[in-house]
Amino acid sequence: MLSAFLYFDLSFMVWYLLGPLQVQVAQALQLDTQQRALMVAVPLLSGAVLRVFLGMLADRIGARRTGLLAQVLVIAALAAAWWLGVHSFGQVLLLGLLLGVAGASFAVALPLASRWYPPEHQGTAMGIAGAGNSGTVLAALFAPVLAAAFGYRAVFGLACIPLLLTLLVFALCARDAPAPVRRRGMADYVRVLLGNRDAWWFMFFYAITFGGFAGFASALPGYFHDQFGFDPKIAGWATAACVLAGSVMRPIGGVIADRIGGTRTLLTVYLLVAVLIAATALETGGPAGTVALFVVTLLCLGAGNGAVFQLVPQRFGADIGLMTGLIGMAGGIGAFLLAAGMGIVKQHSGSYAPGLWLFVVAALLAWGLLSGVKQQWRSQWAAASAVRV
Repeated sequence: MLSAFLYFDLSFMVWYLLGPLQVQVAQALQLDTQQRALMVAVPLLSGAVLRVFLGMLADRIGARRTGLLAQVLVIAALAAAWWLGVHSFGQVLLLGLLLGVAGASFAVALPLASRWYPPEHQGTAMGIAGAGNSGTVLAALFAPVLAAAFGYRAVFGLACIPLLLTLLVFALCARDAPAPVRRRGMADYVRVLLGNRDAWWFMFFYAITFGGFAGFASALPGYFHDQFGFDPKIAGWATAACVLAGSVMRPIGGVIADRIGGTRTLLTVYLLVAVLIAATALETGGPAGTVALFVVTLLCLGAGNGAVFQLVPQRFGADIGLMTGLIGMAGGIGAFLLAAGMGIVKQHSGSYAPGLWLFVVAALLAWGLLSGVKQQWRSQWAAASAVRV
């Protein structure tokens, strides 16, 4: 569990690194709002797609070996960016693609932890391992400060230090569960997507919770800078407060879901998020009020992330590695669409409000669809489980 958490935590830190650095990088490379949004969104999309392939690799050679290979590749990419520099929009997009390998750590860390625990503790176990998304807090807190002191290029080199230490801990402590793991290929993913409607439901519900969490985490530094004139350091600290709330709440969300049921937890999350983002779109409360609204929003989304993965092992126990990759991919795609969409909307309309209202609609749609499918779940697959759904 410790190895999975640390690997996930530091991987998320570097996956998110371009978000807190976006103001400095955009100024240095003379990027407009849309380009800046794409810069921070590309790692999200890359990580989403690569999660499926890392999941397949983890099934074949083990989560431990897969994690070691991925971490080495990420360290090499950051070291190259530090040594050679990033001098154009194309180069920063290439770096973002490579940092997506860190985002794909989701498909390694969660199965590594999950396979050691029985069904009644899956929500808690997956929540603790998944709390590694708190690495985004480290990036938001320290990356803008270090960039102001040493330049954003130095941040890439400095990030290699904790990654190397984590690589050592992971190599020494991580162990694959002794339970046999069936090797899966692309045909297995296609089989699940074509033959199981529940897979699509889970992917959509996680695209809203995790997509909202990671998408806002990436977009908020630029949003706070544009909307309220926050300098990069203050924008990073405000974002860190939001991300910390969501990261801390993820394991708590898993515990709550274990006790009252994952669907009930998610229904509450979607309604609260819709109300909170609507209040943000109406620009109530000024800078301090808006930061507070986003803190509570990401807190709710963090709980939703934990609740989704309380349900996944109950429905897909035999396919947990496969479904972790698919659902994680959907979450990353949701994050990409939110982060990129916010910038595109701002560029063409002059306001972030339309993008926020679109997310309100998405949250309400998720609430309505989950309300419709929950009884079917409880009467079909949940009836055979002692765990609350």
